[in-house]
Amino acid sequence: MILVLGGDVARERKAAELARRDGLPVVVSGGSNPEYAHWLFSQSGVGGGRVLLDYRARDTLSNFTSVVADLRRARVRHVLLVTSSDHMERALLVGRIVAGSRGITLTPVAVPCGARCMPESPSKVWGDGARALLWVLTGRDLRSWVAERFGPWLEAARGR
Repeated sequence: MILVLGGDVARERKAAELARRDGLPVVVSGGSNPEYAHWLFSQSGVGGGRVLLDYRARDTLSNFTSVVADLRRARVRHVLLVTSSDHMERALLVGRIVAGSRGITLTPVAVPCGARCMPESPSKVWGDGARALLWVLTGRDLRSWVAERFGPWLEAARGR
């Protein structure tokens, strides 16, 4: 199947091309508004029954954690991962940890971002990788746990 990480409609266009060409189903995680996405896929000849729009994700980690149980239940073993070229390194690291922990293999399909590319820092890539590993070990995103317990203290420390 195809998993599209939302954030740029060019990713959805690429997924529509792949779905039409290969006959694969598509899950769009955190993508464009439903009206546009349905129009885009239908214009590309990809029927609504082959497209699932999922808006549970808030970030790259939750792009995977919100759908991985559904993919496993559907016995998905291989996913074409569609995202922008400047986001692919982080998405692959997070996805290989989260989806890989459930026996799902990822193949990257990078969408060129051209002049709009914004390279991600190693700390962002590895920080999300650490969050993914902690999610696999604990079943929770510890960023929200830290924010709940230490958010006010961290805000106060920043204000000094």
